[in-house]
Amino acid sequence: MRGFDELIAEAESADMTGWGFDWLVGRATEERAPWGFSRLLAQRLAAVERALDIDTGGGEVIKEAPELPPVMVVTESWPPNAERARVTLGPRGVRVLETRGGSPLPLDDDSFDLVTARHPVRPDWHEIHRVLRPGGHYFAQHVGPASAFKLIEFFLGPLPEQRKGRDPQREVAQAERAGLQIELLQTARCRLEFFDVGAIVWILRKCVWWVPDFTVTRYEHKLRELDLKMRHGEPFVAHSARHLIDARKVGPS
Repeated sequence: MRGFDELIAEAESADMTGWGFDWLVGRATEERAPWGFSRLLAQRLAAVERALDIDTGGGEVIKEAPELPPVMVVTESWPPNAERARVTLGPRGVRVLETRGGSPLPLDDDSFDLVTARHPVRPDWHEIHRVLRPGGHYFAQHVGPASAFKLIEFFLGPLPEQRKGRDPQREVAQAERAGLQIELLQTARCRLEFFDVGAIVWILRKCVWWVPDFTVTRYEHKLRELDLKMRHGEPFVAHSARHLIDARKVGPS
């Protein structure tokens, strides 16, 4: 294994735009949820006329779909990601909208047969209901409660209240209050393994909300502790939580 300083420098200089994780190949692994979201999403996109993907990142998930509907729109709030999505999806006729968190979607009522998301920041159930046509579906994979918290709490200490966030049953209740009918809810807990300290730095730079005050300087002692264990062949193991939601609009906006 390369030296601590080299691994850190490489991770700190890596490009953070987009929402791909190819940089971690060979350095970390994440078990996938058993339902195969990308495959299911592709099937749904091929069967509708108008679709919207929320918090699309750099368009990586939509890019995987072999067939897109005649009208395909995606939203993204971080300008570098939105620009990457334009480059990635623009040639396929996808419209990319830059949005601001907490603001209404710049889209008409009853516009889409399908609204999708993979790991949305914070789903706005009323807006999802508003832009769906009656009978349309919201189909998404969300991050679940206490996802990657073993890693997060390694740096920040116990976070008992934060562990309660992203509860799937609470999200179901919120969706139902907005007028959506839940047709499917599945949950999964998936193993995460990190094999070198550079992978830890990279993921904390990518998922900035995990350890909001993270810098290498501030947490160097923790990083060196991890590095020592990894050099003895002990990967850092955590678990991610995921849930799959399929919800249908049963009434007008």
